Amino acid sequence: MHLLQRSCLVLTIIGAIVWGLIGVFDFNLVETIFGDNSMISRVIYTLVGIAGLINIYLLFTDIKD
Repeated sequence: MHLLQRSCLVLTIIGAIVWGLIGVFDFNLVETIFGDNSMISRVIYTLVGIAGLINIYLLFTDIKD
């Protein structure tokens, strides 16, 4: 579970940075690298979204290490 938590955290941070770039500079890093509406871009957005949902679950779960 520890690896899943760290992976989701990394993906969520990447998503936050991408949204920050869009908000401040109107620059979409993912689409610049992988192309507009490409399959890879859609996969990246999907993974970031799933990671966000998992982080919501982890937020309300008592984590014991």
